[in-house]
Amino acid sequence: MDLARATSFLSRNPRAVLATTRADGRPQLSPIVVAVDDDGRVLISTRETAIKAKNLARDPRASLCGLNEHFFGEWVQAEGLAELIHLPEALPILEDYYRRISGEHPDWDEYREAMRRERRLVVRITLDRVGPDVSG
Repeated sequence: MDLARATSFLSRNPRAVLATTRADGRPQLSPIVVAVDDDGRVLISTRETAIKAKNLARDPRASLCGLNEHFFGEWVQAEGLAELIHLPEALPILEDYYRRISGEHPDWDEYREAMRRERRLVVRITLDRVGPDVSG
């Protein structure tokens, strides 16, 4: 599997599990919804207070397992470095993230206020490794 195939899969299948590294070195896993931007980077919306955000601020290495809607069958494993984009810079990216997954929001002012209230940020992962893509 190559990066283009992995990002194509993630664009069509937004459900994934993100692995970050705890301070003690053990993995921390989070179910997430992903979007892929025009540059092939994975986008995730989360809160500033989320453990995954704190882990990535300390260690930007991120791994994810993208799953299809039926769970079994095709899937993708991908890894890369994450950057955290905070408000207010994150707001247009959060809007793009929403559009890529759900289309147009019925009230963008309400959405923007919710993002501020929830202290949302964007995790943007530049993938540098994918695979394996074979079954044992």
